[in-house]
Amino acid sequence: MRNLTETVKHLLIINGIFFLATIILGNQVYDWFALHYPENSKFQIWQPLTHMFMHGDISHIFFNMFGLWMFGVPLEQMWGKQKFIFFYLSTGFGAAAFQLLLYYYQVDHVNNALSDFGLSAPQISIFYQTAELPPAAINMIGEGELSSAFNSFRSVMVGASGALYGVLVGFAMLFPNAQLMLLFPPIPVKAKFLVPFLILADLFFGFSSYSIGPIAHFAHVGGAITGLAMMWYWKKKEFNNNRWDL
Repeated sequence: MRNLTETVKHLLIINGIFFLATIILGNQVYDWFALHYPENSKFQIWQPLTHMFMHGDISHIFFNMFGLWMFGVPLEQMWGKQKFIFFYLSTGFGAAAFQLLLYYYQVDHVNNALSDFGLSAPQISIFYQTAELPPAAINMIGEGELSSAFNSFRSVMVGASGALYGVLVGFAMLFPNAQLMLLFPPIPVKAKFLVPFLILADLFFGFSSYSIGPIAHFAHVGGAITGLAMMWYWKKKEFNNNRWDL
């Protein structure tokens, strides 16, 4: 049983407190601390941080916290608590930014189409409250695009998954040959193979209609890309600092 490092322990406790708050206080906690679309009236400046500690149900928080313990502890042991928490939070912010950029693209595209149709800004705002539009506008733009924009505007992002994907990338780059056991089927796979597979799977499900449940696949990808960029920069900086050493 690997030892529990200080920062990972604190993150587990904070996540647990937020989850208990959602059970006790209900949906109001999601209104306050989940990440909403920036133009949504429920958006608050602290939500890009607090959404990382929110979870939808017991399985969501269990698997995220298990992954944080399993892969975060070795990183904190190697880096120390300050570098680890900086990496963890940065990948969480990167994940949120990546997903919000996708949402912005979907909403902005539909807003421009609705404006071209002749709707005013207040009328467009009413659409995001009621989902009601003139039939001609629905036929012109398409129900699929309208539904995507409506759902993006009213999105509620929660979970540590984006930051966890950054941690997975960091683990795979530092311990590429570590054997990780799959659940189904129960076979060992090296980290350098499993982590890229997980990221590619999220890309596939993100671009397809086969996703199961409201999973922010592009947030996972955003966390992984942020983690990869940070690892690459740190390795490059370390190489530049040491290349003249004899």
